Order: sequence, then C-alpha cells, then structure tokens
Amino acid sequence: MSEKIVVVTGATRGIGRATATAFARKGYRVVVTGRRAEAVDSVVREMRADGLAAEGELLDVCSIDSARCLRESLAARHDHIDVLVNNAGILPEATASGTVNFAHPGAFSETLMTNTFGPANVIEALLPLVRRAAAGHIVNVSTEMGSLTEQRNPQSPYYSMVVPGYQASKAALNSITIGLAKTLADTTVRVTSVCPGFVATELAPAAASAPTTPAQAAQIVLAAVESPDQHTDGAFVGAQGAIAW
Repeated sequence: MSEKIVVVTGATRGIGRATATAFARKGYRVVVTGRRAEAVDSVVREMRADGLAAEGELLDVCSIDSARCLRESLAARHDHIDVLVNNAGILPEATASGTVNFAHPGAFSETLMTNTFGPANVIEALLPLVRRAAAGHIVNVSTEMGSLTEQRNPQSPYYSMVVPGYQASKAALNSITIGLAKTLADTTVRVTSVCPGFVATELAPAAASAPTTPAQAAQIVLAAVESPDQHTDGAFVGAQGAIAW
C-alpha cells in the first residue's frame, strides 16, 4: 500500500498544527505548510522528533504562483495527494481599528483573499495530484458562523454575531465546496466543509477562552476524512453531524 499523503495549509499553529499532528499519528505523511520558513521548520522538527512522518513547504495561499510552486515541489517527490486540508484562515475584523458603517474595507478584502481566494488557489494548483489518489479528500475548514441559515435564525447562538468579512468568506468557501463536489462527482474525490467548533486559537481575542482545544478540533477534521459515510461528500458537517447551509 502506498504511503498516504496529507497537505495542511496554515499548519504552523492552532487548528492547522493540531490537524497535521493528528493525521501524522494516524500514519499519514504530513506536508506542513506556512508562510514563514522558521515556523514550518520548527513544526517539522518537533514532529520528526516524535517519530512522525513530516515534511515542510512554504506556501502563501493568497498567491497562485506560490500554490503552483508547491505543486511542482510535491510532484517531484509524490505521485499523489490523498488529503488536502484548507485550514489557513484569518479574522482581522476582530482587531481592526477605526469607525466603519458596516464592513471595514481593508479587513474585508484581506479576509476574502485568505479565507476564500486562498483555498481556491490551492485547490486549483493541487487538484491534479489529489485526483491521482485512490480515494482523495478535500476538506475546507469552515465555521457555523458562515451558515446563512444560522445567521437568519433568531434562536441560533450565532444570530447576534455580525462579522461581515469573515462570515461572507466562509459562506463563499461553503459554496466552493458544493461546486467542487459537483465537478468531481464522477471521480473518487470527496469534498467536505468542516466546522471544528469554537476553538481556542489566536484567531481572535475572544477565542482565547473557547471551549474546544485545537487537538479536539483536529479530531473533527480527521473524523470527516476517515468516515466511510459517502454523505459527507459535498456536505457541511461538524462534531454533531450535518450543519445547515
């Protein structure tokens, strides 16, 4: 059996780092990606010190050229990718300064670039390698805050949250999941949007006291990939199952 390869974006901290570790502990060879070489190298060293199979690559998801360079580098070593986890994400609205009427222009565009254009860039570049896997899987790390149903439901805990750029970026990412799943319907590649919950990360100040640890969040991502349930294809899921779009 050939070695299973997983690529995780934004893997140098938080959910991404925990996800990389979780997959490695399940026997995958993990490609740790990030924008800073020293951070990538540090994570890879620590994982290897624990006996885990890991390698590092520089990646700026906002750059299609960077994504293409990643593809060429990976293709030189691996003939396929089994799993692509689009985890890299930002929430600059949480700390943006200045008075705005609705959406902070700079934070809004920066968020869309990373959270929506970023995954699209990486998918476009790496899809040929994912399609070569016996049963590939693309996971887009999303959030229930991006659910249009939850945003309009007064009974939802997310109803009062208005973070325009972040919510729009994740709603758009969910749409990418649906479109990609339809495009790949005649292949063995599955595509899933996964909400790992409210996780204690550096994403925003409020996340410091979140109830879910990165390690717990990583298990939700891993479970979605390893689930034999074909209903996860083109779906939006979380720890409790399906989430309304």
